[in-house]
Amino acid sequence: MSAASVRSTAGGARSDTAEGRRSWAAWRTPTGVVIAVMTLVALGLRAYQLSTPGYLLGVTEYDDGSYFGSAIHLVNGILPYRDFVFVQPPGITLLMTPLALLAKATGTATALAVARIVTMIASAAGVLLLGLLVRHRGLPATILACGLLAVYPDAVTTARTVLLEPWLVLFCLLGALAVFDGDRITDNRRRLLLGGLALGFGGAIEAWAILPAVVILVLSLPGLKRAGRLLAGMAIGFLVPVVPFAALDPASFFRDLVVAQVGPRHGAVRVGIWYRFKEMFGLSNLQVAHSLVILAVVIILGVAIGALACSWLVTRIRPTALEWFALATTLLIVAVFLWPSQFFFHFVNFLVPFLAMAVALPLGRLLTAAQPLADRSGAGGVLRWSAAGLAALLIIVFTVTQASAEYRQARNGAVVAAAADRAHIISALKRIVPPGGCVLTDQVSYTIAANRFISTVPGCSTMDDPTGMDLALGHGLKAGTGAGSVPAVAAVWRDAFQHAQYILLTGRSIKRVAWNKSLRAYFHSNFRQVMEVPTHDRLFVRNGLRG
Repeated sequence: MSAASVRSTAGGARSDTAEGRRSWAAWRTPTGVVIAVMTLVALGLRAYQLSTPGYLLGVTEYDDGSYFGSAIHLVNGILPYRDFVFVQPPGITLLMTPLALLAKATGTATALAVARIVTMIASAAGVLLLGLLVRHRGLPATILACGLLAVYPDAVTTARTVLLEPWLVLFCLLGALAVFDGDRITDNRRRLLLGGLALGFGGAIEAWAILPAVVILVLSLPGLKRAGRLLAGMAIGFLVPVVPFAALDPASFFRDLVVAQVGPRHGAVRVGIWYRFKEMFGLSNLQVAHSLVILAVVIILGVAIGALACSWLVTRIRPTALEWFALATTLLIVAVFLWPSQFFFHFVNFLVPFLAMAVALPLGRLLTAAQPLADRSGAGGVLRWSAAGLAALLIIVFTVTQASAEYRQARNGAVVAAAADRAHIISALKRIVPPGGCVLTDQVSYTIAANRFISTVPGCSTMDDPTGMDLALGHGLKAGTGAGSVPAVAAVWRDAFQHAQYILLTGRSIKRVAWNKSLRAYFHSNFRQVMEVPTHDRLFVRNGLRG
């Protein structure tokens, strides 16, 4: 090796060392410490929730069974859309595939528990990414943004099991972090492509990713090359995971994702606007009057919009691309959440990071604008640390409120009793159903938790989302709105009942199983009940089998 090469290598090593020292020094700043602390707070709140009875190894949601079950099917050669109805894009299936492979060695119950832990970590990681995105705006803005995402009630609750939103937020924030260089959109080709890839894959998890993606694309104009690179990354990130599934059965793919999700839902009951606003604006743990809900909406959106306008007037500088991104995405998400008839608490998790940025960024700019005047008067340090203290105090109050809510939930007698009832059903499935037996249920999270999801019985139904199947094949009809009268839906249920050896009907089965006269007659003639718990979950065994 030549002397020049030695010097070059040594210089590169010194450069790497210096870069590492700078990175470590950045984390030792007050802002870096806040990001780390808020991430740990987020992890602690989510871990405590997951540690309470019935959460890690029990049954808590309907959707997690469908999402994780789709990955288990995939690793066993049963393809979503082609072989069974699956009404979400394939992103969550692909994310869960490594853990579904783990199920081959550990069983589905342990693998689902690991998937819940990983989802919890992904949720907490969103706080870290948000902190990196806003840290250039200073300590108070970082405390406020990270703290809101860390302790927001529905963001915490959503992290308790395998749901789409924690992963959607993770990839959207990864994309934004790559695309934004401080307050502006980067011109770096590699970062634009990587950011586009992350946002595109976010769309393969849930279609809502199109909202921040479109805002970023608009903000990247009039730089056509920059927008083109972003768009190319988004297209690759979305199409690579989606096209293989769509190509195998285009008609079924369209039916599952468009007819079931976007098409009209006949007879659907619209979720009230007060519940939506209460959840979206952080009041889910409180019993409050409608007037206080309106007040919260006005204050939070007023601060986001008003602070942005004030900072524009005070500094005479237009809002930055990052500020427009946060506010525009927030308003779009709120509008979208008010539109459809359905609304669930876990939707809110997608709103929170953008709402937190929309509030924190302009407040941070106002504080920066006021700093020179405070410095001249000798109160610069007081202003900076007072603002940071107020932001920290607000987050501490929210943290205590959320921790108290989790504590009460963990000791709520009805919740504990319901968890015990579900545990009894899971235990009965393990005891009564032999491994490989064919269990038909309206909620597959039970069979996954009991290690009875995988069947070796020929013809056993692979249905893992009865509600989605009713909607897709019933053209927007559910069990309660007449799906059982649709021949395609009736045929699937009849075939599933005919091959089943055991049937588990939960207390909500009346809303999921598309009963009709023929199906009820077949069921009552061929199955007998062997167990029921107070939650009205009932286990049935085919006549002639031991139970």
